[in-house]
Amino acid sequence: MKLTTKRFALIAALLLLTDRGLTGCTAARAAETAPNAPAIYSPAPTAGNSYTDNTDGGHAILADGENAFYANVTVSKTGNAEGDEADFYGENAAVLAQNGAELNLREISVTTDGAHANAVFSYGEGTVVDVADSTITTSGNCSGGLMTTGGGTMNADNLVVHTSGNSSAAIRSDRGGGTVNVTGGTYDTAGVGSPAIYSTADITVSDAELSTTASQGVVVEGKNAVTLNNVSLTASNTQKNSGKSPWYQAVMIYQSMSGDADEGTASFTARGGSITNLNGDIFFVNNTRAVINLTATQIVNDDPDGVFLRAAAAGWGKEGRNGGHVELYTAAQTLEGDMLVDELSTLNLYLWDGSVLTGAVNPADEGAVYVELTDGARWVLTGDSHIKSLKCEPDSIDLNGFTLTVDGETYIEGSTSEGSPVEYVQESEHLAAAQESGHDKGGKPPKKK
Repeated sequence: MKLTTKRFALIAALLLLTDRGLTGCTAARAAETAPNAPAIYSPAPTAGNSYTDNTDGGHAILADGENAFYANVTVSKTGNAEGDEADFYGENAAVLAQNGAELNLREISVTTDGAHANAVFSYGEGTVVDVADSTITTSGNCSGGLMTTGGGTMNADNLVVHTSGNSSAAIRSDRGGGTVNVTGGTYDTAGVGSPAIYSTADITVSDAELSTTASQGVVVEGKNAVTLNNVSLTASNTQKNSGKSPWYQAVMIYQSMSGDADEGTASFTARGGSITNLNGDIFFVNNTRAVINLTATQIVNDDPDGVFLRAAAAGWGKEGRNGGHVELYTAAQTLEGDMLVDELSTLNLYLWDGSVLTGAVNPADEGAVYVELTDGARWVLTGDSHIKSLKCEPDSIDLNGFTLTVDGETYIEGSTSEGSPVEYVQESEHLAAAQESGHDKGGKPPKKK
């Protein structure tokens, strides 16, 4: 729902009325009877009210298949829920839009304190939530800030979002995913298993600040995507949400096999901005195929023992088939740190447009790796490296006293090479593994009854 100049003028008039003493029902009545309101916006915005719900499973605001507009309102929610009804369909959310509703929220404050009490929830195809210039705070476990499922759409602009519970991402999605567009604002989390972004959707964040104190910064599950445009991401993954992986990381890309995310290629893109990691590795890819695109992003790992990329098997998926398969594309990008690829994993690394890698690649000689350096890109080794295939120009590689082995042969500095990418494990094998383990392919949930 787009706001025109006239609509903003209406909101300003309503807020002015509120300042002059029109509060509660009186303010709402003024909104309903504003001159020519239907011609400007239908329905007219509800302004200056407070909405509270303290029931288990209830909502403070519910938009069910309707158009609704709230401005300058306060929303508070207590009460608990559990399981799929809350995580997939919005039960117990403070603000819920569903069944094709169009919900517009401006200058609101939302606070929740309860288990599975998400703040603002968009559920179902055709449902659209637009929220701007607002503050969101959640404190219970499994209580995200922005939540999108079942093909819904969430558009957010200039928000301040803070979550402190476990499994409570600031920007969160679950089964069926949808589309999420975030511009500006700050999004931070304090709980375990609470990344700034958890994606089973198509999520784009621009010109915002993201931070965590106990979790990954970003998690992408299955055939879904996260795009960061000029975003500042600071991740401190200091506690584990499960015992399935021994490693910490800033960005995790995986397939859980739970059925909550479609099988297929995951995507992570960062253009400009920065990624700062305080503990562990920068990227971890497991049990899925992933495409990572990095363009002129400042990437800093403050953990001297962490690596830049780890593609490896862990506790998700079928043992023996659950490696990570990565295509990493860079342009005008500086990369520092090693890239580790285990025997079940593959990496195709494309260094383009002046990109520079300083680090070792596949030092344990386990996985299959292809490296391509073009358009002035360079690779400075910091340890012995082993790759399957190489494409490079004569001055692309600085061995720096170390040895580079290409398909069993020692590379001679200054040589050119015309290799080709390595092949991935077919995605059908991942699906077969899911079926063998008793999980069907993930997808959109059935319509809520």
